[in-house]
Amino acid sequence: MSTKHCIALSLAAGSFFLFAAEKPKKPAVVAHPGPKLPAVPPMASRPRPWSLQPVARPALPANSANPIDAFIGAMYADKGLKPVGQADQRTLLRRLYLDLIGIPPTPAEQEAYLNDTSPDAYEKLADRLLASEQHGVRYGRHWLDVLRYADSEERMYAAPGIHYWRDWVVNAVNADTPYDQFVRAQLTGYRTAERTTIQGVGRRTPLERRPDDLFALGFLARGAVNRDGKDLGELQIAAVETVSTAFMGMTVGCAKCHDHMFDPIRQKDFYAMKALFDPLVVRKQTLATPAELVAAGKQFEESEKFRIAAETPLNALINPYRDRLYAARVGMLPPDVQTIILKPEKRRTPAEQKIADDYFPVLRIDSDKIEEVMSDADKKLYRELRAKVNQTGGARRPTGRDLPAFWTVEVDRVLEREKSYVLTSGDPERPEKNNPVEPGWPFYAGQPDLREGRVEAFSDWLTAKDNPLFARVAVNRLWQWHFGEGLHKSSSDFGILGGRPANQPLLDWLASEFIARNYSMKAMHKLIVTSQVYRLASSGDKDLMKANLAADPSNRFLSKFRLKRLEAEPVWDSVLSAADNLDLSLNGPSFDIETGAVPGQRRGSAPAVEGKMNRRAAYMVRGFSTSREVVPNFLQSFDVDDGRAPCPVRLQTVTAPQGLFMMNSPEIEKASTLFADRLKNEANGDVTAAVDLGYRIALNRPPSPSEKDDALTYVGSDANRLKQLAWLLFNLDEFIYVQ
Repeated sequence: MSTKHCIALSLAAGSFFLFAAEKPKKPAVVAHPGPKLPAVPPMASRPRPWSLQPVARPALPANSANPIDAFIGAMYADKGLKPVGQADQRTLLRRLYLDLIGIPPTPAEQEAYLNDTSPDAYEKLADRLLASEQHGVRYGRHWLDVLRYADSEERMYAAPGIHYWRDWVVNAVNADTPYDQFVRAQLTGYRTAERTTIQGVGRRTPLERRPDDLFALGFLARGAVNRDGKDLGELQIAAVETVSTAFMGMTVGCAKCHDHMFDPIRQKDFYAMKALFDPLVVRKQTLATPAELVAAGKQFEESEKFRIAAETPLNALINPYRDRLYAARVGMLPPDVQTIILKPEKRRTPAEQKIADDYFPVLRIDSDKIEEVMSDADKKLYRELRAKVNQTGGARRPTGRDLPAFWTVEVDRVLEREKSYVLTSGDPERPEKNNPVEPGWPFYAGQPDLREGRVEAFSDWLTAKDNPLFARVAVNRLWQWHFGEGLHKSSSDFGILGGRPANQPLLDWLASEFIARNYSMKAMHKLIVTSQVYRLASSGDKDLMKANLAADPSNRFLSKFRLKRLEAEPVWDSVLSAADNLDLSLNGPSFDIETGAVPGQRRGSAPAVEGKMNRRAAYMVRGFSTSREVVPNFLQSFDVDDGRAPCPVRLQTVTAPQGLFMMNSPEIEKASTLFADRLKNEANGDVTAAVDLGYRIALNRPPSPSEKDDALTYVGSDANRLKQLAWLLFNLDEFIYVQ
């Protein structure tokens, strides 16, 4: 829009501008020297990060039942460390359950494991937990943190039906979908790098996708946002930032406004990568059955009849007023703008249509403005007719929004032919027309082959076995989720500032082993949890602990198992599990414990079956809005992010709101009552047996003699006091920590 049109539009909208004269010169100020910042090396002279070196499978430093322990043992010798002893069986049992499925073992499961004297009892337990469908809920949630899942965000296109993407991730983890296929499907909708086939007549056609992989593309659709009726390219920017950190372990997003300060990533690399995603647009996919579509069409037709009958006399009354007001507003505009506005839409040029669209908010006539200029008699008639419209249901008629739907992405062939540019300060509406970019990505030499598609070419490079980043970044995340910290601590930054791994030979061996095992995440989980280092105790001999602390203050080299506070989800799941009130069903919309609804549920409608409030916390709503809190207070208290940005590592805070939830919340009050009822019923009214059972359910161990004496003294012979004991067990540190 020209400057003249901007001024005219602003004046018509009731805005006023104050144009200041040239600012007076400020007096000279003598600056005091501040701290000296490190010099930023020129791009050409920057060293390539260690992570871009090829993955070479290192030789094992010594014989060991599990190769992981050979590498860890070599590090112990190098650092002068001695590991503490192995954890006891009950501790290991609880650790493994909460790690692999996020739910503690029941008393029956505890007894079954402790009574299994076979030498491979622990390995069999690991296999069983990895085969459980609850494993996908646990580790799908880990991945969704990294991929910035959110149920809703300000004007997010994909919010209706976004849970189908979450469910796809959970199901893919359960199916042990190879990691390269897991990533490719979310980028292209295809698990395989072969996406076309040639017919007998020599014509090449696309391969048919797996039907469920439609939902994998929710990963990209999640980034599309409608701002004032426009898609401002946030899908593309979000894709670059999320893909680069999640799968490449590189902060390419730091180059959005200028060349990266330390890594060899130019600003042009960011926008070349953005150009990969520039042709993508979101598309709504209705998920209804043919019968549901036909029924919705008939309902729409009936509703239209009622609406037309009710609105016809109303429109006859208000249209003359609307036309007068509209003509008056058009008359306030400059003559050239009036000409454009009065021209039929199909005869406008694209530039003229943009001007007409920009003036639309000024020319729109709202109902309250019409009522202001009506006569008293017409006002009365207007209100009567408006009431009839509302009574007949004409104010809201069935639309496609009432049917289940999912937002996916597809390539817009028109956008694919348009050029891409560097954006000034990352603003999609300020392209630098003198600074075009071709589709590409950093760390790739040569011209990519884009014949099968831009994102397809990138995904082939990304998931290739010789890509040094792909497997390293993935196995480091798996290690982090088991031990609380990755071998490379900055799990989404493998660049210069991310530092070096604590044990690079082990990381490279794990990466090469991941590739050799065809990217099986479950195989890597089992390899890690069956290692001796995973089975270490979290404490041991005081003198040994003191010596190890002096040599390795942060326990970076794992001479003991790190004490970990449970994340929000297993805290919630453990509480409901103890209360015997945990719904283990998979899939479906998220639920909100504070509103008792699911996202997108119409007010007054019956709660969805999937929206039950006692489901696993992985299905608890999260997101962001400027007008209300989306993430429930419970999740916020236990450090759950809202999904606006990738979350590679959850915070591990200890705060008053956490204690207040565990002590005073309605959820804990209800769970304590149910837990006490369970103890009464399963112990057949025997208070002594109930105390013992309470400890085994909540802490997965029997009480010590002193604990049992204290509990029995407190409860006495009054079984009604078991509720207070249940509450106390929930509030022990041991309940929310894994050792």
